[in-house]
Amino acid sequence: MKLNYRQTTFIGLAFLSICAFWQMYDNIIPLILKDTFGLGETLTGVIMAADNILALFLLPFFGSLSDRIDTRIGKRMPFILAGTGLSFFFLMLLPVADKSSNLILFIAALFCVLLSMGLYRSPAVALMPDLTPKPLRSKANAVINLMGAVGGVYALIMIRFLVGSGQSPDYMPLFLSIGLLMLLSVAVLYFTVSENKEREKMTAEEEEEEAGPASTAELPREVKRSLIFILLSVSLWYIAYNAVTTAFSRYATHVWGMESGGYANCLMVATVVAIISYIPIGAISSRVGRKKTILIGVVMLAFCYLCASFYNSFHFTMNIFFAIIGFAWAAISVNSLPMVVEIAAYGDVGKYTGYYYTFSMAAQVITPILSGFLLEHVSYRTLFPYALVFSVLAFLTMMMVKHGDSRPEMKKSVLENFDVED
Repeated sequence: MKLNYRQTTFIGLAFLSICAFWQMYDNIIPLILKDTFGLGETLTGVIMAADNILALFLLPFFGSLSDRIDTRIGKRMPFILAGTGLSFFFLMLLPVADKSSNLILFIAALFCVLLSMGLYRSPAVALMPDLTPKPLRSKANAVINLMGAVGGVYALIMIRFLVGSGQSPDYMPLFLSIGLLMLLSVAVLYFTVSENKEREKMTAEEEEEEAGPASTAELPREVKRSLIFILLSVSLWYIAYNAVTTAFSRYATHVWGMESGGYANCLMVATVVAIISYIPIGAISSRVGRKKTILIGVVMLAFCYLCASFYNSFHFTMNIFFAIIGFAWAAISVNSLPMVVEIAAYGDVGKYTGYYYTFSMAAQVITPILSGFLLEHVSYRTLFPYALVFSVLAFLTMMMVKHGDSRPEMKKSVLENFDVED
């Protein structure tokens, strides 16, 4: 049984469009809220947390709803097409509202964009396992993640070259480039992948796998303690990392005086280095274990945040620190969920995977508000010390984890190193 790489690449176009949108969203929306509408950092943080709050409800709802329907074009495709079309329409209203300084239109359009993205995010992610036999899903997920990374890099490149300089940059070219990419990606997906036909073909060819009954035994006390500490660690390093990724565009603009989307270079360095780090991280994890690899990553993050705290203006060496951040975050993200799953071998894997995403998403709800409050009422210079503190706390809680560690086997192929659940 071999993976259909062509089909999987086309399926990954939906995830590419999603990642391109969120990369642009995290970088540009806070700038507009701050510079165009003059909102304080705390209120900006609340608005930026809205997508994660909505995701807690929308993702499971539309994911479950797409499980239960069946149309001529498939279960997932109606949500993907409708969600992308609506997202494009409301996305185009955002630069219009920005240009006219219409806050009511901007907030209304932003809310509708988030609802539209929530409409198809889960169905788009579910399309890959729908159309891929179980033994091949690891390789397929690697392809999907690479496509998502391409979308993120595309958005950063567009930010770098399409965001104008001056006090009131015109964001329409940027938003249009992202919107057209979304439409083009999903159009190619629709015309190249017949969901119902491929599902029937996959079901007919898929080998039946024996699966033992899920264990419902109560976790031993010491194992439960490790689970609690690793989940706390997940929240803490997400609180640190997400604060930087969400506020960095504002920080670079207002503290370092960077213009014309120049801050995107740093984020692009981090993203590219993270992508190429998966293979060496896989080798490191197989030698020293997942826990030590995560701890190495957390120490690297803390070191970079500490160094960045002392920069009063942008210097080329910051790209080196962001390269280290990219490697460090990859080291953490590659190994954290597998550690939770390793612990869940004692119980219900699905339930504990849900715990992982609940703690990571809750952190991304909290940190834009908390860090935004500090940015507004204390100083922008609190951003990197804030990230440093929570990284140190994550290191301390991770040290308390005594279960779930393992030395994963080396991947059978280079591609499988990109199979990251994050």
